[in-house]
Formats: sequence, structure tokens, C-alpha cells
Amino acid sequence: MKKIQQLFNLIFLFGVTACVAHAETLGEYWNTAEQESKYYRIVEVPMPEGLAIEASSMEVMPDGKLAIGTRRGDLLLVDGAFDEHPLASYHRYASGLDEIMGLAYRDEAFYVTQQTEVTKITDQDNDGRGDHFKTLSDVWGFRNYHEFSFGSKPDRDGNLWVALCLSKSYTSDVPFRGWCLKVTPDGKTIPVCGGIRSPCGIGPNEHGVMFYAESQGPWNGSCSLKVLKPGGFMGHPASLKWYAEAPELGKQPIEPNTRSRLLIERERVKELVPYAVVFPYIKMGRSISGFMVDQTAGKFGPFANQIFVGDFSLSVVMRATTELVNGVWQGACYPFREGLATGILCCQFTPNGDLMLGGTNRGWPVRGPRQYAIQRLDWTGLMPFEMKEIKAKPDGFSIRFTKPVDRSNAKQASHYQLSTFTHVYQQGYGSPEVDQTTPQVNQAIVSEDGLVVDLKVEGLVQGHVHEFDLSGLRSEDSEPLLHSQAFYTLNEIPQVYSLGTK
Repeated sequence: MKKIQQLFNLIFLFGVTACVAHAETLGEYWNTAEQESKYYRIVEVPMPEGLAIEASSMEVMPDGKLAIGTRRGDLLLVDGAFDEHPLASYHRYASGLDEIMGLAYRDEAFYVTQQTEVTKITDQDNDGRGDHFKTLSDVWGFRNYHEFSFGSKPDRDGNLWVALCLSKSYTSDVPFRGWCLKVTPDGKTIPVCGGIRSPCGIGPNEHGVMFYAESQGPWNGSCSLKVLKPGGFMGHPASLKWYAEAPELGKQPIEPNTRSRLLIERERVKELVPYAVVFPYIKMGRSISGFMVDQTAGKFGPFANQIFVGDFSLSVVMRATTELVNGVWQGACYPFREGLATGILCCQFTPNGDLMLGGTNRGWPVRGPRQYAIQRLDWTGLMPFEMKEIKAKPDGFSIRFTKPVDRSNAKQASHYQLSTFTHVYQQGYGSPEVDQTTPQVNQAIVSEDGLVVDLKVEGLVQGHVHEFDLSGLRSEDSEPLLHSQAFYTLNEIPQVYSLGTK
């Protein structure tokens, strides 16, 4: 029954013709989810009967409870969500809030990001319910249901970063829609950057630098992770008119040309920040959402200090890694786990090293069969054979694996298939993959321990997504890769340094 419901959801997402044409792909989807379950199992966290919980933000409490903020405006405390076999109990701490898309707890207070403001909530009479609500910041406008506001956890200085959706997904009708703002602990609000379209997640990358998840749409050929560079321009010009409200950022950037390429416009618009990691449309998500870095020190498996990213439409979780090359952020994304029950909005690592996931299907079609769900991913302890991380080199790429490769197999350059593409940077919605090329892997150099392969590549293309297909590769135990594809966004090609120079 579950597979039938998923099939109907896929038809709604992609159309009958596409689903018939890709029936083999649907079979691969269900087979992939089954294979993934050997390494990461899905654990259901039951909800009370009759209570619809559309989880949109999460936090771990000092006493071991899970706090959940919902799209319906409830703030719930959950006991037992982290147990091996959850029998969770729920307590309503606060209600009447508006689309809670950011939740943090610090110094005995909740910090809630809702559509219209950041609110500090405390329980002053210690009865287990919030009774004091203080507005920390509400300097931005609100006029449309799609004007969501996504808030981070506190940064090193205690500031919350808030990424604001455009109005109606296309325009900026009220102040600071399409901006990122920083809210200090005492409520001072500092504009960071403009040019955002439709964020659905905000937080630090694995290096502690603030990023946000951007959705495919106008001026965004595909979904991506982008760095929130102070004074930077995130790419959508609709919000530039509010530069007058942020004089500390200086002169307003010039507008980009439509139907261009991002690499070309970076030369014209000096403030333009490129996508750090592109998630190719459908291949790697359709509406990426909340993300969090694995800081469990190995409790969640071999991907410590990597970014785990949800996707709303396709009901999946993916991985990402980033690096700073020539002063520009870039990196790769990798498949991770299919088969989740609903559209993922938020994720949160637990003290046990598991990954909590929550979401809903309200508003847009999703592949998962349920209206809403709270689930958990637990590592089974088995080691998958995966591409752990891809890094750029001046003459190619370096790939680290989770298990040693078969060295004789891995030395064969033909087992590494590369192709590249970019998107049209345009005012129109999304973009096809364009300007395709096929780089040639000329040499594969395997490390002595079999965990790293350095590829010497002819035909690297700056500004292109480089797609990897390693389906011919095997581990030293003759295993194929659990996921044989990955995608690296090559904004910059690393420089070759001479001895004694940088």
C-alpha cells in the first residue's frame, strides 16, 4: 500500500508520461532505499492520536527532551523520542505562534523564529508552559503567506541569523524580504546581505561559516547551498531596493543580466556570491530544506563533520561537503537516504548520535506517502562503501572513500566517468542543464591504504557542476558503491603553488 501511495505521489510530482518512461528508475528508487536500510534504519516516533504535528524546527533540551516547533504554531516538548524503541509523550509548551521555522534554546529561554519576528519565550512561574513572550526583532515586513522566515541556532557570539523569503516567491513587497538579517542577543538587527529568493534552512557549514539552503526558481537554475557573505549579493535582484535601509553595506550592486552565466556575471557584479554546492534538479533533490552538521564524533557513522541536508519534495536526506578555494566556497553533494515518509523540513542530531527528521506535505506535493511524520535515522554500525568526500585539485580531483578500494580495479581510469554542465543564470524559473562537456580522466592514483584516489583530469571547466559516475568501481571486498554518483560545483580551480610561494 505504501508503494502504491508513493507511485501516485510520483505521478503528481513528475507526470504520468515521465513516470512511465522512467519505470526502471522507480524500481531503482525502492531498491536503493532497501539497500540503504542495511546501514541507516528509519525509526518511527509515534504521535498522539488526533494531534497533527507538522514539524518545522527542532532543538535538543538540556534535560534530554526534544523540542519541536511546528508550522501550526505549537512549541512541543517530547520525552522518549531518543529511545531505541520510542514511546514518546508530548507536552505543549506554547501555542499561537506563526510558522515556527527556527528554534533554539539557551540560558533557560527559547528563541523562536516565526514569520513576523524573533521571539524570546520563558517560563517564569515554572509550570512547564511559556508565559513570557518578548519580541527581539520584527524589523521586516509581512504581507503574504509565502513570506517565511528561517532562523539559525545562535552563532559563536549568540546572534541568530534570519533568512527571509521573497514576497509571493517573486517580489519583495515589504522591507528586507529576500535578505538575511542578524539579530543580536539584545535585539539589535543587522542587515547581512540581500538577493535571497526562497530559503528553507540556515546554519553553519562544517567550518562554522553561515550558509543557507536556496530553492530552484528565478535566478536559481537549481537548488543550492550558499554562503551568507556579509555585503554579498545572493543572486536575485528583487530585494536590492532595500539597500537604502542598510547604508552600512554601501552602494547597491548593479543588476545582473538575464540569460547569462553565473561565472560571467561574477565578473560584472563584484558582490555576486556563487552557489557553493549545486543540487542538480531531481537528480539530487527538488526543494532542499533544513540542514545540520554531524558533530557526533563518529556515532552516526563515517561522515563526521559533514552537512546533512533534507529535501521537501523528494522526501530524502543528502550529504554535502564544502571547501574554500581561492577565497570562494564550493563543494560536493552526495545521495544518502531515500524512503522517508513525508516532506522533510528540519533535522536535528541527538545526544545518541542519531538524526531526527520532521516535516509535512502541506502546501506542495511530496514523494513521501504521509501528511506529516517524525522519524529518526539510526546507524546500524555496518560500514557502507561510499565516496566519503571529493576535493578539487589543480589537475583534477581527490576522492576519499569510507572503505579501501580494490587497488587494481581503482587504477583503471575508465572506471571514473565525468561530465559537466552549468545553468542559465536568468530571470525565468529554473534552468535546463546547458553547456555540457565530457572531461577525460587520464590517470587514477590509489593511495597505499586504498582509501584515497587522486584523479588527473583533462578538461576541468570552471563554473560547471562536475558529475561523477563511479559505477564500475569496487571495494577490496568486491562491493559496488552504495551510491555511485556525486556532484562537485567547481567555482574555482585550485592554483598551482610554487615552492615558497602561496
